[in-house]
Amino acid sequence: MKFKEILFVLAIGTAINAEYVSYENYKVYKVVPETDNEVQILLDLQKNVDYVFWSDIIAKDSDVKIMVAPKNQEEFENYFKNVGIPTKVAIDNVQDAIDAQKRRPLDRNLNNYSWNYYLSLEEINTWLDSIAQRFPDVVTPLIIGNSVEGRFIRGVKIDFKKQENPVIGMLEGGIHAREWISPATVTYIINEFLTSTNSEVRNLAENVVWHIFPVVNPDGYSYTFSDNRMWRKNRNTANHTTCGSASSDMSNGIDLNRNFGFMWMTVGATLDACQETFAGPVEFSEPESRAIANYVLGLKNQGNMVYYFAFHSWSQMVLVPYSHVQGEEVLQAPHYANMFEIAMRGMDKLREKYGTVYRVGTSAEILYAVSGSSFDWVKGVAEVPIVYLFELRDVGEYGFLLPPERIILNNEEIMAGLLEMDKVTRGLGYYRVASSAGRIFYSVVLCLMSLLLAM
Repeated sequence: MKFKEILFVLAIGTAINAEYVSYENYKVYKVVPETDNEVQILLDLQKNVDYVFWSDIIAKDSDVKIMVAPKNQEEFENYFKNVGIPTKVAIDNVQDAIDAQKRRPLDRNLNNYSWNYYLSLEEINTWLDSIAQRFPDVVTPLIIGNSVEGRFIRGVKIDFKKQENPVIGMLEGGIHAREWISPATVTYIINEFLTSTNSEVRNLAENVVWHIFPVVNPDGYSYTFSDNRMWRKNRNTANHTTCGSASSDMSNGIDLNRNFGFMWMTVGATLDACQETFAGPVEFSEPESRAIANYVLGLKNQGNMVYYFAFHSWSQMVLVPYSHVQGEEVLQAPHYANMFEIAMRGMDKLREKYGTVYRVGTSAEILYAVSGSSFDWVKGVAEVPIVYLFELRDVGEYGFLLPPERIILNNEEIMAGLLEMDKVTRGLGYYRVASSAGRIFYSVVLCLMSLLLAM
């Protein structure tokens, strides 16, 4: 039976708690700034907590998406008329888009999950348990730590060959709670590694020991299902404060992808708890970011760690470290030229699948400058050679609310891109294991780092 022919029901069932945030009649407007002055107007407006910017890029000729509550829409529209910048409604009712994204088939069965709807955190954990039971000789369940609210940060290790000093890769999903396509992509990759009969997938699955974590922000992801679909941060309430006319809940949570101890709080982050990019009071203040960092440091002792891929949405980009540099400064990142070539070749192959175009570059070049991100820390401190952040589908038609029927299309093209990226990486010699002397020296360094993180 085709996906569109299946009967659907709402994702979370009939009981939704009284605190659930409704986005009924919220609109998403599209604004395209054409001058530097118009860009500055939008940058200034971004500080207003009444307007939620979905777009990370605010530049000339870029589509900027802004979500506005019904009570603020007249003021918003009048303001843009007064400054002479045209606006267009991109999504007329955000709640309708949310409801469409949360629908799922009546006859769903996790044992036969086919990526035609989005899984809740509990369903993802159940699915991880099921694949560990189905592939006990290959899959090892992992727990790398606890969240602020005490949930496990869960994943799996996939190891077909049980080699000494293996090539190691790690995948991170769901660090930003509302980016549902991220865990849906990461779980798909797990399934492909375990079940695909494609020879190229088999090579990638079997020649690398994979450590894969679909949701590293379990509290935030769970909160998007139970309370607020558009929540981004974790759920740390220690910095709670008032946020002007916005809900005080805005001040809860830390942006985990600004909390890592590499260039922390230098650019593209804030100490304002009411903002989406609140970096926390200090670097590594959050148990989730500390758990990821400590686990990566541990992996460096187990073999030749080649890969670290983080999955986000949306924008259709592959970001190369470091996120605070552009121009000639991009060469500060070791292996930058190789990382850029690998990503470009991979995205050429991805485009062949369905014609989807991904851009490649540092965040400062093609998105916006960032500091304190997980993948930059993995590159700059843990010194993993091939590191990327993927901004998945789309480019703003649905944004964070990508419909379920587009999950498979996204996932299939991402897999095509990853296979090509791996071919190029192997061709460049990154699978060769470091010397024993070098590994011993690096192990000492990593132990010192781990002690500092634990303090």
